[in-house]
Amino acid sequence: MFFKKKETVAMVDDRLRHIAFIMDGNGRWAKKRSMPREFGHVNGAKTFKKIIRYCGDKGVKIITVYAFSTENWKRPKNEVDAIMKLLSDYIDDAVASVDENNIQLHFLGDMSIFPENIKAKIENAEKVSADKELVLNIALNYGARAEIAHACEVLIKEGKTNVSEDDVTGALYTAHCQDPDLIVRTGGDLRLSNFLLWQAAYAEFYFTDTLWPDLDEREIDKIIDDFYTRKRRYGGI
Repeated sequence: MFFKKKETVAMVDDRLRHIAFIMDGNGRWAKKRSMPREFGHVNGAKTFKKIIRYCGDKGVKIITVYAFSTENWKRPKNEVDAIMKLLSDYIDDAVASVDENNIQLHFLGDMSIFPENIKAKIENAEKVSADKELVLNIALNYGARAEIAHACEVLIKEGKTNVSEDDVTGALYTAHCQDPDLIVRTGGDLRLSNFLLWQAAYAEFYFTDTLWPDLDEREIDKIIDDFYTRKRRYGGI
């Protein structure tokens, strides 16, 4: 039950409505254990469910995860196949428990590249969860530059000759939700890797050396506590 609230968990407020995660480190986590990279993705999927559940318990209303980038297709076929299998299984589980979990699913990215069975599952998952309260965005075959280019194409097709920032924002994959307040990257790298470049304009960032499968509730509390020490000025004083 990913978003069922617990009385014992300290809740966040409206200053932190949207957290985005760059889930990095599955392969290195497996390598440290002399296991194939697929083993890391399996355990990363377990952490994904745990972290989504815990953030929901704390009152986070929107969560975005970077699941598979446009560049990830370059990885070995067996690794890509394993990720696609985990994706398919997760969608099945999410649809089966949609009422219990209260999750509104959105898939961000170019879905045209996926097999018809996966595309059908994605479309169905978004449809059956559309009236749910809590938003989970899964960035899949996603790249931020491609997203911005796609938004421009949408606006051109609409006949726009003058384009505002609001126009672009409304044509992005994330038009249904507000921008992230906090972006967290695990795995030690200090970069965005083509993730939510437009939406990250005023986000706070948190980088941790922890590999994604090792991320736990205690570190989420630490990350959230750190967020609340920051003063967000949005270009002001």
